[in-house]
Amino acid sequence: MKWSGRFSGYSKEAFRKDIVAGCIVGIVAIPLGMAFAIASGVKPEYGLYTTIIAGILISLLGGSRFQIGGPTGAFIPILLAIVMQYGYENLLIAGFLGGIILVLMGVFKLGALIKFIPRPVTIGFTAGIAVTIFSGQIASFLGLQNMERHEYFYDSMKEIVLRLPSLNMYSILVASICLAALIVTPRVLPKVPGSLVGIILSTLVAVWLFPDKVATIGSAYGAIPASLPTIHGLDLSWDRITAMIQPALVIALLGSIESLLSAVVADGMGGTRHNSNRELIGQGIANIVTPFFGGIPATGAIARTATNIKNGAVSPMSGIIHGFFVLLIVILFAPYASAIPLASMAPILMMVAWNMSERKAFAALVKARTSDSIVLVLTFLLTVFTTLTTAVEVGLIVAVLLFIKRMSEMLTVRKVLPDLSSGKAKVSADIVSAEHDCPQCSIFTVEGPLFFGASQSFAAFSDWIESGHQLKSVILRMRNVPFMDTTGEAHLIDLIKRLQHLGVTVHVTSLRAQPRRLLTKTGGLQLIGEEHLFEHTGEAINAALSNLNKDHCLGCRHFAFRECAELCGVTPREAAYPSPTAKPASRMTRTVLKS
Repeated sequence: MKWSGRFSGYSKEAFRKDIVAGCIVGIVAIPLGMAFAIASGVKPEYGLYTTIIAGILISLLGGSRFQIGGPTGAFIPILLAIVMQYGYENLLIAGFLGGIILVLMGVFKLGALIKFIPRPVTIGFTAGIAVTIFSGQIASFLGLQNMERHEYFYDSMKEIVLRLPSLNMYSILVASICLAALIVTPRVLPKVPGSLVGIILSTLVAVWLFPDKVATIGSAYGAIPASLPTIHGLDLSWDRITAMIQPALVIALLGSIESLLSAVVADGMGGTRHNSNRELIGQGIANIVTPFFGGIPATGAIARTATNIKNGAVSPMSGIIHGFFVLLIVILFAPYASAIPLASMAPILMMVAWNMSERKAFAALVKARTSDSIVLVLTFLLTVFTTLTTAVEVGLIVAVLLFIKRMSEMLTVRKVLPDLSSGKAKVSADIVSAEHDCPQCSIFTVEGPLFFGASQSFAAFSDWIESGHQLKSVILRMRNVPFMDTTGEAHLIDLIKRLQHLGVTVHVTSLRAQPRRLLTKTGGLQLIGEEHLFEHTGEAINAALSNLNKDHCLGCRHFAFRECAELCGVTPREAAYPSPTAKPASRMTRTVLKS
């Protein structure tokens, strides 16, 4: 059998490697799946079912060779908020709808759009999620009793303070043992999952030394069924669908970001290239199917994907094997999971939060003290103190506004003249002075995007240029205008119309492709006239000089152009030396506009 695509060149040796990698990833995924489910406000078995169903489908149908899918820490604040506000049944509906949205994103090839989310926004909400996860495990670490779950950070912290008198020293000891194992195991036994060692050690200590002293999975959620997950019907009424569409959009957005980030990491580690749209379709199908088995929303898991690659995975088969391995463990050993202390789960999630916090990138962006720092901190604080939806929306809006401001500041309009001392026929703004300028012909270099953000500044330039009452010709050098929108086009055309009304001829040089296409569609080129469009500034100068009022040139001593000597009726030697009383041009003369 000849394999192709992500299974290209597959062999028995590759299958053996995938079995090893899949089993190791499965061992890592078991405690994480239960921990993520508990932190999301649902029973631990639902996290295992998600690991099984979504893990198999994402590997089978996705666009990455090494991607491992399942429940992730990034989803915890969102899923917990949905469970608290709408309940578990509606969480399943939100996950189902989120899957449909992901499929549609992939079908309409929107995978590439995820790359346009600004990095400060991504780092900001990721760090905010990490803080939320970490703080949410403090109560379990301390063994606080009678804790009420709250949706918002402030209320949760207040609840912890109020319940501090009920802290359980046994829980702290169990959690500390697990935490120590998480820290030490990677250094001593790098190939052994620290979370598995931590759970086994802390559970054995709790069972043997002080039974019934700490809360366990069994005491809090009951026994985990040692069987296959059964099909779970969904109440897809119109009212429920409309109520859950906004949470579904948030799930789809975060799921797409996390899965494609994980796929990019996998590409870097494995030397492959993923198909982002196929990945979104695979993620979407997994999230459509998983709720029917009681599973929660899933996405690509960066840490498990990295573990998969490091342990020799060759193809998506390792991810499929990881799902079946977890299923086998659930069937054989599920009853023993009931003895796991909840305090053992807390340090695992705290470590997940620490690893996903992007602390180095966060510190670097804050230290830079740019507008990106504002977006980062704002998104982070809103994620922690409000909701992820609010944080992403506000972060994106502020990032766009600041970007528009920066782009508008790039637009400059400088008045220039030919540099007669240069043999290369260049123009320069530095030689423009009060005594070295042409009253009848002005040349302006326009640089930067001419769009709505800079349009008002360009309108101010229009007012300034219109004050030149002796002008006969204006040359606009637009080689460095890479982009023009309809607002910028409207202001450019308004300037041209105003100048033409005053009897001024406007020449445009070096018009680039996009502005030319837009002006063609709007009729702007017809207004300018093909005879006034030039590729080079020298050609435009020749056309402009033929339009001068020769009577005004007589006696003029500005000598702006090489032809001025003949037009003014003096010798070339006299024209080469402007009046010694010439004064430097003001900043406004040289740089007419700088946004």
